[in-house]
Amino acid sequence: MRRAQEVGLKLAVTLCHLGSGNDYTSLQYSFRVSKRSICQFIPVGCQAIIDIYKPEVMKCHKTPEEWNDVAKRFASKWNYFNCVGALDGKHVAIKKPKGGGSLHFIYKKFHSIVLMALSDAKCKFLFVDVGAEGDAGDGGTWQKCNLARAITNNRAGLPQDGNLPNDDEPIPHIVADDAFALNTWLMKPYSLQSQDPTKRIYSYRLSRARCVVENAFGLLQMRWRVFGTTM
Repeated sequence: MRRAQEVGLKLAVTLCHLGSGNDYTSLQYSFRVSKRSICQFIPVGCQAIIDIYKPEVMKCHKTPEEWNDVAKRFASKWNYFNCVGALDGKHVAIKKPKGGGSLHFIYKKFHSIVLMALSDAKCKFLFVDVGAEGDAGDGGTWQKCNLARAITNNRAGLPQDGNLPNDDEPIPHIVADDAFALNTWLMKPYSLQSQDPTKRIYSYRLSRARCVVENAFGLLQMRWRVFGTTM
């Protein structure tokens, strides 16, 4: 019976694949491990990493106090008040799944799955949902997420609507772009058509706060270059 590869070697190959984006053919020459073996243990290694670190680094907030801490950071760093997260989706390129048809094919002319994420003011992910077909788009994917359903059913622990400084109007909690539907707890910029100066200033400040989630995706892809390849 052939001796199994060491756990340390498997972990090194997995991290190299995630960090550099090198394909399995390149990895087999770098680590002298067969491509067939790499195909088998990299998914297992990725799942093990998720199982170990998910409770620690991907714990979604559940209490008003935790969400209020996020809102304070948005207020101090981006001068946007009562915001508990910036929402957006990223298309992760994949090879066409067998029998997938056009479900994963998007306007950018490649097949993808959607990585939906909510970020705080410091580009840290508070919630992620991954695996939806690329054809669903950001708005359709968000409506099916567990967090969206929890907010709709008042189970997410969000704080009560708060008033803006020197104003008496409550505002929604999450900021997003035009791909998402407007809601009592989700705000997006005004339309670009015939905006008056007040609306333009508000849209600018909202977009400035929302850009943190795009920056988070950029940092993610820079650190784990596999997200810039076709999986």
